[in-house]
Amino acid sequence: MSGGPTVRRETQFFPEASLSEDECQEAMSLMRHSADEDLVKKKMKLTFFHRRNMLLDPQQSSNILSVFPRFKDVKGLVEQDFVLMFGEGVSDKFLERWPGTFKKKIIQQCRKLPNIGELEELLLAADPPLDRIDVEDDLGWDSDLSSVLLLSHLIPPSAQGRKRPGKVSASQAEKHLVIFKKTGTSIQEHIDTITTSAQPYLLAVGVRKDAVHQFFIILDRSAIPCRSTSSLGAFDELFKAHFVFGTSYNSMLHNMYMFIQTTVYNIDVGKVKESPRVAEVRARLLN
Repeated sequence: MSGGPTVRRETQFFPEASLSEDECQEAMSLMRHSADEDLVKKKMKLTFFHRRNMLLDPQQSSNILSVFPRFKDVKGLVEQDFVLMFGEGVSDKFLERWPGTFKKKIIQQCRKLPNIGELEELLLAADPPLDRIDVEDDLGWDSDLSSVLLLSHLIPPSAQGRKRPGKVSASQAEKHLVIFKKTGTSIQEHIDTITTSAQPYLLAVGVRKDAVHQFFIILDRSAIPCRSTSSLGAFDELFKAHFVFGTSYNSMLHNMYMFIQTTVYNIDVGKVKESPRVAEVRARLLN
C-alpha cells in the first residue's frame, strides 16, 4: 500500500496522544479483542501517530490492517483517522459540496460530450426524467453514485504506457471503483476470488444497484465496513481510505480522484501535479 497520496500532513494534535511505546502496545493489545466500540475508537485515536509512522516506513506500511484489525469490524475508524489528519472542516467537504455545487454541473457538462450508450445510461440514472413512473426499471446505480461515475467521462484517464488516452467507459471505471453483489452473497467468497493486490474499491451489497443496503471498502483482501449506507457517504469513505492506508489512486481513476482531492476537498491545492484536463474542468465548474 505505497506510492499513493502523500501521508505527511499537519495533523490535528491531541495532547493525550503522545504514548510511550509500552503504552501504545498495551492500547493495541487491549482493543484487539474488546467488545466496547467506544473504547476501541478511543484507543485507535491514541495510537494514531503510531499508524502514521508505520505508513512512512515502506516495510511496515502494508501491515496496518493486520496490526490494527479493528478497521475490519468497527465502523467509522477510517473517517476518524482522516479527521485526525486534516480536521473536520476538510473531512466534511465532499458531502457538503457534491450534492449542491458539483453534481448538477457535472451532469450539465456531460450532456455536451459525444453521445455513447454507456454515457447515456449514466446520465439517465444520474438525472432520471420526472415522468418516469416504472419504479421497477433497473437504471443502474443510484443518482448520486452515477454522478460520481460521470466524472470519469468528463476527466478521462491520462495515457498509461503504450495505451492511448481516451475516455474511459463506464464499465471500465465501474469495476475499479465499485462492484455490485446481490444480498445474500458471501463477502468472503468475493474476497477469495481476488488474486492480486489492488487499490481500494467499493463492494455494494443490495437487492439491485440502486437499492444498496451495505457498502464495504475492499483493500488487501480485507473487507472494511462503511459506516454510511448511502452511496455518496460510502464513496467519501473510499476516498479517505487512500490517505488513511497510504495507498495509491488506481491509474484509470487517477485524474478523477485528483480532481476530487484538490477541487472538492481542497487538499494540497497547487502542491500536487494535475493533468491539464483536471485544471480545465475545475475552472469550468467553479466559474
